[in-house]
Amino acid sequence: MSGHEQYPAIMIVDDTPANLQLLEMMLVEKNYRVLSFPRADIALKAAAKNPPDLVLLDITMPGMDGYQFCAALKADSRICDTPVIFISGLNEPIDKIKAFGVGGVDYITKPFHIEEVQVRLETHLNLRRLQQKVEQHNRSLENQVQEYAKEIIDSQMATIIALAKLAESRDDDTGKHIERVQLYSRMLAERLAAASVYKQEITADFIENIYLASPLHDIGKVAIADSVLLKPGQLTAAEFDMMKSHTLIGAETLASALVNYPKNVFLRTGMTIARSHHERWDGTGYPDGAKGVEISLYARVTAVADVYDALTTKRCYRQALPHDEAYGMIVSGSGTQFDPLLVTAFKEISEDFLKISSMTAAV
Repeated sequence: MSGHEQYPAIMIVDDTPANLQLLEMMLVEKNYRVLSFPRADIALKAAAKNPPDLVLLDITMPGMDGYQFCAALKADSRICDTPVIFISGLNEPIDKIKAFGVGGVDYITKPFHIEEVQVRLETHLNLRRLQQKVEQHNRSLENQVQEYAKEIIDSQMATIIALAKLAESRDDDTGKHIERVQLYSRMLAERLAAASVYKQEITADFIENIYLASPLHDIGKVAIADSVLLKPGQLTAAEFDMMKSHTLIGAETLASALVNYPKNVFLRTGMTIARSHHERWDGTGYPDGAKGVEISLYARVTAVADVYDALTTKRCYRQALPHDEAYGMIVSGSGTQFDPLLVTAFKEISEDFLKISSMTAAV
């Protein structure tokens, strides 16, 4: 060891001055740092302030006894891992059982032999060092696993987002639909969290999930024929049924990925949004005809974001509508197409929608 401060710090707690002096002398000769205390209550405060590497502890002391000291030390998360070796004149089995019961790692009976104390002390210090190395190694492994898992998830997300962009690129002139829907969805969720009955439901995790998963809402369009997806005129009934199927195709695609990654919240949220973002508040939407709060809140939020962006951007079958007209259409859909509370939130932040729409339209 290079430097006195690196030697283990041993705390001695004993109300007998002769024992303190003898143990301290022995430990100093072995280059240990020694902290001696005749009272357990004072020693406990010192241990909390400057944790020792090991405690040599008497039992019978005035005020707080050794059992109480050890129990209090083990109850403190800052010092609970500190090894405690009892050194006591009590020699009954019940005394030793109680010592181990409150957290002691060893028990030495007085009168003690210096050599025995030294050997046991070294043994428990070595065990503690090994334990700390194992804990450090486990933390390192845990961090590596977390980093590896994040890499896998990021790779999955990149692949799925790329697929979503592929679907988007076929019917979006600007290629910014996904990014705008992400931003609109997050803005709506944040507004709801601040000022509505959904305040408890919309957590920070909810907002993060909807931001990450909302781009998957139209992923099923990758399977829709160009003759339908890009048709400039009105769709026939059969064509409209085919178009509507993109909700189920998207949900099924993500569900198949979810089988391999059942704990992936991103995929689960995306599946919900893909399936339900064309449901209507009055129950006349598709594919399930869900009504009101039967519709996932993720999907209800994304629906407003998606419709606003669809209205304010150019499509193969019409020109982009001005903000005021899109605003009016969404407001008129309150209670029929959209959740009324979501429409209220939209009205409160509609100018922010306009800013995003104007900025990305110019790109």
